[in-house]
This record gives sequence, structure tokens and C-alpha cells, in this order.
Amino acid sequence: MDKKTSVQIEKLYLEGEQWEQNLGEKTIHAKRIPGKFRLLKWIGTLIWLPFFLLPYLDWDGRQAILFDTEKGHYHLFDITIFSQDLWVLAIMLIFLSVLLAVLTSIFGRIFCGYLCFQTVWTDIFTKIEQFIEGSPNKRRALDAGNWDLDKIKKKTIKHVLWIMIALLSGVTWMLYFGVEWVDYIDGSISLTTLVITSVIALGAYVFAGFMREQSCLWVCPYARIQGVMLDKKTVIPAYDYHRGENRKKLVKGEFQEDAGDCIDCHQCVAVCPTGVDIRKGQEYGCITCGLCIDACDSVMEKVGKPKGLILYTSLNALNANSSPVLPHKRIITWLYTIGVALFAYLIIHLMNSITPLDFKVIQERTPLFVQLSDGSFRNKYRFKLMNKSNKSIDGVLSFESSNPSLNIKSSSKNFSIKPGQLKELYVFLSGKNKKGKTKSEVEFIINSNNGIFTYKSIFITKKIDQ
Repeated sequence: MDKKTSVQIEKLYLEGEQWEQNLGEKTIHAKRIPGKFRLLKWIGTLIWLPFFLLPYLDWDGRQAILFDTEKGHYHLFDITIFSQDLWVLAIMLIFLSVLLAVLTSIFGRIFCGYLCFQTVWTDIFTKIEQFIEGSPNKRRALDAGNWDLDKIKKKTIKHVLWIMIALLSGVTWMLYFGVEWVDYIDGSISLTTLVITSVIALGAYVFAGFMREQSCLWVCPYARIQGVMLDKKTVIPAYDYHRGENRKKLVKGEFQEDAGDCIDCHQCVAVCPTGVDIRKGQEYGCITCGLCIDACDSVMEKVGKPKGLILYTSLNALNANSSPVLPHKRIITWLYTIGVALFAYLIIHLMNSITPLDFKVIQERTPLFVQLSDGSFRNKYRFKLMNKSNKSIDGVLSFESSNPSLNIKSSSKNFSIKPGQLKELYVFLSGKNKKGKTKSEVEFIINSNNGIFTYKSIFITKKIDQ
């Protein structure tokens, strides 16, 4: 071991003594080191960028994603969902929950590690903290030190930036519901909007700025239940105890007999956002971000040992000291994939089944029919037509029936319905009854610029013996 490496190792031990497993009694100041998993976390952070950009994207003359709760219109690009079809959104949420469970069973808590709102915002907040207050050691010293001008300045700048990001998050969320920036500036927003914005901003500020890993350990219910979603073949970060034990610290000039590759530097704990010691096995605090792998690999490189002391593997492979079965080679992975694909196909089919015109016919029941002076009968129908598209619908009403004597009289055979408008029409059918029958099948037809829509009903008369 050369002199330079010896100094690096001594520094690792000096830092390592300041980290211990997080039990919630003090703030975790995680160390940041470069590596492939740190890069993946930044890529995961970028996935949230569209959240801040999409409210400003126009689509066909309106906001691309807009939840107009006042009118009950929910616009997703070309798709418009009305209050009557909210079950589609419910099914989509169920699908995302199933997808999350499937991903967890195969890859562990990758959602928590790279995509979770809490994880991403905490990462951004701590990056700001590091930029202003310095390394973890300096931050600890600053927290423990007296309140002087330097501490006040740094803390003020940090919290101002945190509050700005939190407020931006709250306002951006409300932009999806038709609120505009100018509403906040000129004070025209409603009290409800202001309260919701404040709650979201306060939540981001408190959870990402102060609670951080405590949200994962004590607040998030997913952390408590994700353990039952894993099995012994799930690939997750793990410590290779076959290589690592017995742990012994490196001492310059001394030969460590029966020593494993783990030099007990605690760097894996130092970089963990939740303060978990991966060497103690899988814990519910582990969000499978892989940062401990980056830390351990960097240490192994410094001491001239092979990388992979901490690695992504399965419990079966770890116990057998072998390579894990890759996810794409597991039958359960393909079964899950087929199930998720079928679920996605069902959602697409259901969404395609939503017609742009909600067409319902209600037949008058009091009375069922009226007999006219010429001996014919008349039935009254109430049409409810709702335009669930983004364009006006122009239509012409007609009908077909097995009874050739029927004729139609409507309050408006030709009509136009604006987007989101509900229109009611009253239609009268009159004619003679079919021989020996009191009911005749009727199919109402609407020919429109948005397609042909039909509704089956009946024409009722009194039985007349002939």
C-alpha cells in the first residue's frame, strides 16, 4: 500500500466514525460521491421535469393536461374524460398500483430509489444544502455551532431556496386545475386554491427539507408493506458476506490474517440517504438506490480489491455464492409482463369505448302511450345528448323500426351540441300497433360529423283484436 493510498484510507476511517445507522434521533447528512447509480438518480430526477413544463404546453387550442373540476372535464391531450367516466381514471390508478407491485417484486424498490416524489425532492434539497453549507462534516459543524452572521446567512439562503422550490411545486400542481400565475399575482385566487397550494408547498418544504429519510422510515406505508412483495429471487442491493467477512480495518504495515475484503470503512452507510447499514441485511429503510454500491466500489478500487463487494443480487444467489438469475430469465417475470400487458390493453380498450356523444333515451312511463282520435298510438321519449368531445357535434335524428306505420315528430331533428354541453330533445313516435302485438322494436339513429350513434328502444301500444 503506497503512502497516497494509506492517507486516503485513514481519511475514510476518520469519516466513517461519524456515521452510524439511522434510528431517527438525528439528521442524516449523506455523503455524495460520483458513480453509475448516482447518475441514474439524476436521470430519475429529470423524469420529473415534464411535471413543471406540461402546464405550459398547448394542445388543440387548450392546455394539454387540464383537470377542470368545476365543469367536470379532464383533458389528457386528445382524450377528454367527463365526470361520468371517472372510473377510467380509477382503473388507471389501479393499473399503476399493480405495475408498482410488479416492479417491486422483480427489481425491489426502484421506484423509491429513483422516481419517488419524496426521494427526488429530498435529493434536490440536500444538493442545495451541500452547495451552500458544504460537505457533511461542515454541515454537522454548522448545525452544532453558535448562531453567528455566517450561520444566519447560510441558513437563510438555504431556506429561501427551499421555500421557492416548495412554492413552485405547489403552484405548478394547481396549474393543472386551470389556475394561472396571474391569479396569484393579482390576488384573484380563491381561498380553496390558496389553501391547497400552501398545503402542497408546506408538505414539500417539511418532508424534503426536514423529515427527509424519516418520511421513508416512519410515514410512507409502502416502506412497511414492500417486504411482502419481494421473494428470494428478487434482485436488490446486498452485501456479499462470503467475501466481506471477517471485517478488519486496514493498518499500514500489518498483515490482516483471515480478513475479508470489507475494511469496515462505513462508506456504504455514509452515502445512504436513509442511513441504512447494508451489511446488516435487507431493511425496510433501504430504498435500493445503489449508492452504497458506488461507495464500496470506489473503496475497493483504492485498496486494490475487486469491485462488487456490495452488488445487485438475489438472496438465493447470495446464499449460494453464485450469480443471480437475471429477471428476463425468470418465468414469473414473463407472467407478470403478460398480466400487465393485458391490463394495459383493457384500459386502452375501455378508453376507446368512450364515445364522443353520450346518447341516452328515456321513454315516458306516465302514460306509456296515448291513443289518438284516428285510432293510432303515440309514445313520448326524452333524449339526453352530451357532447364529450372537444368539438361541436352536428347531428340529424332518424329511426328504424320493425313497425312500418311509425312516423317521428321531434322538437329538433337537426341539432348542434357544443363541447361539454348537455342537450335534451323530446321525440314523439306515432303509429298503429302491429297485429297481435303491443310492442315494436325501435332503433334511434343519430348521424353526426363525429360518427353514427344508435340507441335501441320500444314502441308500446294497446293490444287490439283484429
